[in-house]
Amino acid sequence: MSGNPLISITVCVRDGVQWIDGCLESLTNQTYRPLEIIAVDDGSTDGSTEKLQKWHNPESEIPIFVYRQDAQGLSAGRNLAVGNAKGEWVAITDIDVRPTQNWITNLYEKSEPIDSGEVVVAVTGRTIFERSDDLVSLLRSVDIESKYRSRPRRTSLANGPCSMFHSKSLDEIGGFDPDWYHAEDMEVSLKLIANGGTIVYAPEAVVAHVPESGRKRFLDKRSRDARAHVRIIRKYPKRRRPGPDFDFIGSSTMVLMVAPLWITAFVMVLPFLYLISQTSSVGKEEYLSWWQTKILLVSFLSMIVQELILWRGPLGVVNRTAILHSNKNSFYVYLAQKFLILQWSVALWKGLFLGFVDALTKKNGHDF
Repeated sequence: MSGNPLISITVCVRDGVQWIDGCLESLTNQTYRPLEIIAVDDGSTDGSTEKLQKWHNPESEIPIFVYRQDAQGLSAGRNLAVGNAKGEWVAITDIDVRPTQNWITNLYEKSEPIDSGEVVVAVTGRTIFERSDDLVSLLRSVDIESKYRSRPRRTSLANGPCSMFHSKSLDEIGGFDPDWYHAEDMEVSLKLIANGGTIVYAPEAVVAHVPESGRKRFLDKRSRDARAHVRIIRKYPKRRRPGPDFDFIGSSTMVLMVAPLWITAFVMVLPFLYLISQTSSVGKEEYLSWWQTKILLVSFLSMIVQELILWRGPLGVVNRTAILHSNKNSFYVYLAQKFLILQWSVALWKGLFLGFVDALTKKNGHDF
């Protein structure tokens, strides 16, 4: 690979000691040359600092540099790494990710423009979420897979775990803003596109993400996604976004509708139960029959709408695939999925609410 430019791979960690060796081993096994690796410890307290220092080796074939900062967040950590990178291109990944050996090679192969008007400023790969034996990791794995399935060559998002940026172009837009709350990869992507650049998708550049298990962790992340999305939409409304539209939203839009349907059904039943309790025995049978008809109709329509949401479109693909690949009883998985998706929907609404609060108080990146 003589004549290739130097590429810097950056990775940040806060309290991820169990993932450090696996991630850095996969980075040192990359086939691309020349290469350097820059790791940043973002104020870890679990032994990650000591573990990272064992990898510090500026004299090896692939130099590895380790830096430490107080806990300032992912954007600040990436800025520290990028600021110390010497490569013409800077790749970013996450500590709980295992890139395949040709990840950087495949990213670089897609960095050449295919026409004279194209300026490639970032190349993004494909993340595969590994599966554990729980429903959350299965659902997350299938959801991510469905997002990548129909992704176009030109995209609007250089995903955080698997992307490479042109160093000079990244510097021109000011890098990563430490004030951003979550979704820093999307904000940087939109700024690069607004600056005249093109982001290219390289499906062969694959990284494997450890299973995302645990209901609380999953719901917290979805809430953060929604909270950050308020900032993105507010700062970059459709009328101000050049290039391709968002292509990585996936099933979240459909999931958002689930909680209101459940709430509507619940609100409909409560007045019925109250009025029935207040009605005298005389005429109660006729009254009950009238209300039963209304509630059965509303419940039936609500059930149809909900099932259409759950089984059609991107969310339908996720649900059907999760049931087919589960080793548990299909009916149990169906009920468990319905409850998990309801929780997912509530988490999204919570995130949207917090995002609007951020906008009103001008916090977490809402600077105007």
